[in-house]
Amino acid sequence: MGEKRSWVLLVLDSCRYDAMIAAAPRHLNALGTVHRRYSYASWTAPAHYHLLMGLLPHPATRETHAAEIYRENYHLFNERLGIDLGMSDLVPDLWLPSLLQRRGWATGAWVSMPVLHPSTPLSRGFDTYRLRNNHADLQGIIEDLRFYDDRPTFWLINAGETHYPYAFPGQSAPPVPHLSGVHGALRRIDEHPAPELWFTGEQLADLKERQVEAVRYVDSLIPLLRALVPKNTWLTVTADHGECFGEDGFFGHGPVLHPKVWEVPLVEGLLK
Repeated sequence: MGEKRSWVLLVLDSCRYDAMIAAAPRHLNALGTVHRRYSYASWTAPAHYHLLMGLLPHPATRETHAAEIYRENYHLFNERLGIDLGMSDLVPDLWLPSLLQRRGWATGAWVSMPVLHPSTPLSRGFDTYRLRNNHADLQGIIEDLRFYDDRPTFWLINAGETHYPYAFPGQSAPPVPHLSGVHGALRRIDEHPAPELWFTGEQLADLKERQVEAVRYVDSLIPLLRALVPKNTWLTVTADHGECFGEDGFFGHGPVLHPKVWEVPLVEGLLK
């Protein structure tokens, strides 16, 4: 294999595949093809667990054995990282950050959702793992990334701009109810009763468009990221899970059984 590469895994929390397509993100489209993929889980914590096992969203290929899907997935790390990596290399802990530490990578994470708190088992294998004070601060996260001259770095970034209420700097707060859990604030779930009324069709359409706008905002930060990372850094942009915006009477994600909760984008390529 060639030289080891730094790798940035940017996870747009709750971002649907069709939201990214509708956003027509100029910088992400220049990175590579935006693929339709499917998450292994329907909400943030277990989805990130799978991501950190090295199981990125899958293509749901028909008439293909699961073992072949796993094999193809891990083979892609040859290009992402510049090393040979198979699923057996993760045995026995099945944890990518720990494996990368053993192979000489610095490992770091910035997360936006409190359910990914540093006190959870997800932080294992990271040299640094921090929760952002503001769940919509991707620009601040990018500016705080650090890399090294003598070794490659793996960064996990969990971005909250695409998560309900789909807010980002410079955008006014939406007139929507506080939804504990959906807002990422489980500790306050008993303080906020469920809203009495379901969203109107107009509200659901507005929320869907807000996520599209949030993707455009994220896309506007890609040049900043590109300017800060070392040459030949691999960037993967995906989502932990999708979201429902009223389809078949569902909203949000988690305890929601609907295809749109599993459908996510994945685009990646080399930042030269």
